[in-house]
Amino acid sequence: MHLVPSFIAAFVIYAATTPYLPILVRGLGYRPVVVGILLGIFEGAGIIGPFIFGHFADKLGKYKSGLIVTFVLSVIAIIPLVLWIHPLLSALFLVLFAIGFRSTVPLLDAITTINLGASGNYGKIRTMGSLSFVVMVLFFQWTPVLRPNTSINIALWIGATSALAIIPVFLLPTRYTETAKARVHTGRIQGAQKSGLWLPLLVPGIGMIAMSRLAISPIYSFFPLYLVEYMNWDVVGLLFALASASEIPCMFISNRLIRRFGPLRLLMIAAIAIGIRLSILAFFPYRFAIVASQMLHSLCFGLFHPAAVAFISNCVPPERRAMGMSIYLSIGTGLPALLGNILGGYLVDHWGYRVFFGTFALFTLPAIGLYFFISHYRSIRTE
Repeated sequence: MHLVPSFIAAFVIYAATTPYLPILVRGLGYRPVVVGILLGIFEGAGIIGPFIFGHFADKLGKYKSGLIVTFVLSVIAIIPLVLWIHPLLSALFLVLFAIGFRSTVPLLDAITTINLGASGNYGKIRTMGSLSFVVMVLFFQWTPVLRPNTSINIALWIGATSALAIIPVFLLPTRYTETAKARVHTGRIQGAQKSGLWLPLLVPGIGMIAMSRLAISPIYSFFPLYLVEYMNWDVVGLLFALASASEIPCMFISNRLIRRFGPLRLLMIAAIAIGIRLSILAFFPYRFAIVASQMLHSLCFGLFHPAAVAFISNCVPPERRAMGMSIYLSIGTGLPALLGNILGGYLVDHWGYRVFFGTFALFTLPAIGLYFFISHYRSIRTE
């Protein structure tokens, strides 16, 4: 239970950041194409941080100091971002913010999977993060104080939540407990056995994850602007809360689903759901359809993320788990988001939001194709 407060605090920051960072950057006065480039820089910088922090976490077995540094970086970067407006300065502060912000969850995921062991239920603990996200985005949607509708207000909320997130870090162990160390020792044997079969699948599996994340990147970056600018509908927080609430049931039962169907099959199902979700936004720009598309978040993330974590855990032994999670969240998530934001800003600027969503729906096809390639490879290996 000592992990839960840190998950809650981390996803309170996500609630202040994920729906509103595109609005913050747009509010600085930049065109959509520049917003896309800046958000791409943010995602690209987010690739660096997890590798740095993951390396030292694996080497030293310490997470407390690393997590504190990630939160401090977020605090010291976000306020100057809205005070000094220039493309180069904006890029610099977004880089610092990304390094801190994007490094928290890989560290938490690594220590959680190691402490829980192979039989633990990661999804149940991760559900607490989703619940805190839902509560906070609803709060941001209706709060009468410092409404997150201006760049400075959004920055203040991000800074405040990042600073407060330092407190529960002190509940985490400075080093792994003896129980956790024993699990790592046992997990090394189990991990070595698993990686013998799974390690060759790491690259195509990461490719499958990356193509799905490339497809879904519009939801996180340009969906808030789509609601505000195209639909003239001020419900960013409400719809993000709806999406996050829909993911909770899948998160909660994800361990059972993974054992029953395997992580790769669930990743394929999630890729199909992503394609459907984007197609709805492209071809049915009506409020009821948008609400329905948000409910698909239950599969697009609620199913996708635990399956991806399980896949990485199968491929990477426990003593390299932080680096494995960093690969997932950097190469599998950060790099696709970088490319998606840059390409997305160009598409929005020249052809609008509907063409943008329709184009990105096509990226799910390679992800589905990779699933059948991996399945064929595994069938050959087991014959």
